[in-house]
Amino acid sequence: MKTTMKALPSLLIASVMSLTAQGHELLVGGYTDSLYRYRFSDGHIEAQPLQVVATSNPSWLTLSVDARQVFAVNEQAPGRVSAFSLDRQHGLTALNQVSSDGAEPTHSSLSHDGRFLFVANYGGSNAEGGNLAVLPVLAGGRLGEPVQQVRHVASKVDAERQAMPHVHSMVSSPEGRYVFASDLGADRVFAYRYDVDKAQPLEAFASVALPPGSGPRHLLFSADGRHAWLTLEMSAAVAVFDYQDGRLTLRDTVPLTGSGDPGARAAGALHASADGRFLYVSNRGTANELVVFAIDPVDAGLKVVQRRSVEGDHPREFAIDPSQAFVLVANQKGDEIVVIRRDRDSGKLGEVVQTFDQASPSDLKFID
Repeated sequence: MKTTMKALPSLLIASVMSLTAQGHELLVGGYTDSLYRYRFSDGHIEAQPLQVVATSNPSWLTLSVDARQVFAVNEQAPGRVSAFSLDRQHGLTALNQVSSDGAEPTHSSLSHDGRFLFVANYGGSNAEGGNLAVLPVLAGGRLGEPVQQVRHVASKVDAERQAMPHVHSMVSSPEGRYVFASDLGADRVFAYRYDVDKAQPLEAFASVALPPGSGPRHLLFSADGRHAWLTLEMSAAVAVFDYQDGRLTLRDTVPLTGSGDPGARAAGALHASADGRFLYVSNRGTANELVVFAIDPVDAGLKVVQRRSVEGDHPREFAIDPSQAFVLVANQKGDEIVVIRRDRDSGKLGEVVQTFDQASPSDLKFID
């Protein structure tokens, strides 16, 4: 691709071209009654799905490291979580479904050893709010019944949105010894020490307070494991942390928008490029854009490179394809996935190469 390809080593050029030519498979979850598997090649999702599997509101998908299992939260009240196996041709087979031990689960992640699934129950319509739950992963990839549940205390800064706790994500530390629960309703990220040998493997360790009314959502660690970023949904900002031994130290908060419109404050997903040079963050509401940041290689500080409209409504999640040449945006309220070309050198987003009709998409995961 013009100067970008010329700047890359020949071996890397061949690798990237191979990835683009061969294509990959894509799992799409959303607020529908099915989980979808598609072929993605040359910047396009093929119209005919490879497979459609019935399951209610699979709004977040978690893949095992070996890409042999998929876990889908079923965002409903009461909440459920479904387990699927993936064969060598990536065919999905339903294994079982269990309670999430809460309401409206919106996120999950696996422990580094693959022994437990950590579930964030947002609990928006539940009288007690949300909680975190721990589910064992059994032999063959089936899920066991929950073995632990924790509910935090709400900040009550926002009388409507923070009257109750709302756990929005569960993310393990890079070394796997700690698990972090971001609670939008509590304005805190809670750290838990992880011990696989205990019947209830999470033990409260520490927490870090965020600006009142900011609403922490999703946490992402830097590639070197020394820093982390966190979307603050309600204030539309990104918190920048230093990380060491289970403790996050807040160093900076970077705004996503300069607009005074309250409707433009709805931060969502965040993902880094494979080379660790750029961070991409979605902002929904009236903004409906992706903000591209350059990452400082020393302290993981952020500098705005670009603000790019998603050309749709409510970019709940997005994914950078394995070739790093495209960004796929799940515009939930627009009922579409928008594929945008990405420049690997500058990090900037270019033209839309496809707008793909898909009912209420909320998560996108590539299968290697």
